[in-house]
Amino acid sequence: MSEKKDKSTTKKTPVYGILAEYSDPAVLIEACKKVRDAGFKKWDTYTPFPVHGIDPAMGIKPTILPWLVLCAGLTGLATAITLQWWTNAHDYAWIVSGKPFWSIPANVPIMFELTVLLSALTTLGGMLALNKLPHPSHPLDLKERFERVTDDKFFLLIEASDPKYDAEEVTALLAEHAD
Repeated sequence: MSEKKDKSTTKKTPVYGILAEYSDPAVLIEACKKVRDAGFKKWDTYTPFPVHGIDPAMGIKPTILPWLVLCAGLTGLATAITLQWWTNAHDYAWIVSGKPFWSIPANVPIMFELTVLLSALTTLGGMLALNKLPHPSHPLDLKERFERVTDDKFFLLIEASDPKYDAEEVTALLAEHAD
């Protein structure tokens, strides 16, 4: 009689990255400088409140969003002026009490509203697109220890998908400042 062996399959979840925990924002900033200088590209920090000086420490460049919003606002303004001029002075010119066919004061409310509307929509859409949102789930959401990020801990994550990622090297780099 032959005996069958049960081959249980164990699923191994892929490593997302290495996470370091810090209790002081100044230490986190120093760790960020080390990671930035080491040349890592896919990494991020998680803090319970905004930390001043973290953007330069991470090497984050200013966003293009203000320029997108400016272009959208100017587009809204130009659209409002053109549309009102075309409809009032050219397409359907109607003389009312000898008033001019088109004047700026009468059209300011529409110019303002269309400028604000396109700027606001571009701000929302640009923010979502540039931040790659919505992102409904993140691998760190499953880590119980990571819940402290909303209270009193600071975290730095180097993703395993980074081209320079080497588990031993990353661990040694982050251990210099870790708690």
